[in-house]
Amino acid sequence: MVGRDRAPLKLVNHGAKLQLWELDTERSRIYETVHQSGLAPLTSCSHRVASRPMLSAFCEWWQPETTTFHLPFGEMTITLDDVASILHIPVTGSMISFSQPLRVDDANALLVKLLGTTDVEASRETEQCRSPSVRLLWLRDHFSAITDVSSDDDIEFATRAFLLHLVGCTLFADKSATSVAVVYLELFRDLSMVGSYAWGAACLAYLYRQLTTATRFEVRQLDGYLTLLQAWIYEHFPEMFSSLDLSYTESRPRALRWRPHVIPDSLQSVRERLDRLQSSDVCWEPYVDHRAEHPFPDIAWYSGCIKCGLVIEPYHPERVLRQFGYIQTIPPRPFTPLRPGRSILLDQY
Repeated sequence: MVGRDRAPLKLVNHGAKLQLWELDTERSRIYETVHQSGLAPLTSCSHRVASRPMLSAFCEWWQPETTTFHLPFGEMTITLDDVASILHIPVTGSMISFSQPLRVDDANALLVKLLGTTDVEASRETEQCRSPSVRLLWLRDHFSAITDVSSDDDIEFATRAFLLHLVGCTLFADKSATSVAVVYLELFRDLSMVGSYAWGAACLAYLYRQLTTATRFEVRQLDGYLTLLQAWIYEHFPEMFSSLDLSYTESRPRALRWRPHVIPDSLQSVRERLDRLQSSDVCWEPYVDHRAEHPFPDIAWYSGCIKCGLVIEPYHPERVLRQFGYIQTIPPRPFTPLRPGRSILLDQY
């Protein structure tokens, strides 16, 4: 590997796929549940375009030990405040936790129980995915035609399918680039409880893990919710990469403040621009104008582990105090979760 340069990462971005399943007035009953879940902002704030050179270059500055970007002037990271402001999804609530990986047989049983498929349909789909997953296309083909005049059971099945499709296109986009893990369907078993989860914290833990994976030289792909990462870069480095949407209003998620575009720079050019960065080039507190509509979430000061299923990642706001308007002091030594398969944390953030 010595002397070899790394090419821009392949990006898993499903922003365009969300528009293939929209909730119009004929699907108001599904939309009502999605709205109550706290996930409705995801239906409109996802970027259709993601910049490979920009995201690849920032990924090279990521340090897994601290879950922060080690930039020329110090550390920065995506915080729970960033998640809340950029996406407007819940960052407090119950942790998203699974006791063990889902087996294919169990995934098939969930599909039958919670989506109303037949055993044969469920088995055929997981066999095609070669994993306990279903294709995003399969979900759209089987459930997008359900409307308010359908039976109550069908609407309930379609609502779960839509939510599974939604998180598979956004918060938990994975390396398959075409499917979503069935294990997340368990979170939609009781539709009245969907809004009780800390979706933003789970999204952040998942993105931290994908950034860590992508730092390995042999890895060629970046997963996770790239709208969050890209909008975070736009917010904190507006003079370098971004283009404002002049029609934006502060009542909307900050992800919609920007007009995403593919920058013409090469990966090497972006690297050189980041090498020259100084602290004066950073917008340390980008959400000042947003506070009236969306106050600062106190949970952003939480220091500990954040969790998404079996993924547990350290969260260190004390390492990026400048992002909270304070002078940075010498932070304590970063900690590492002892056992990613079992958490000793409380059940809520």
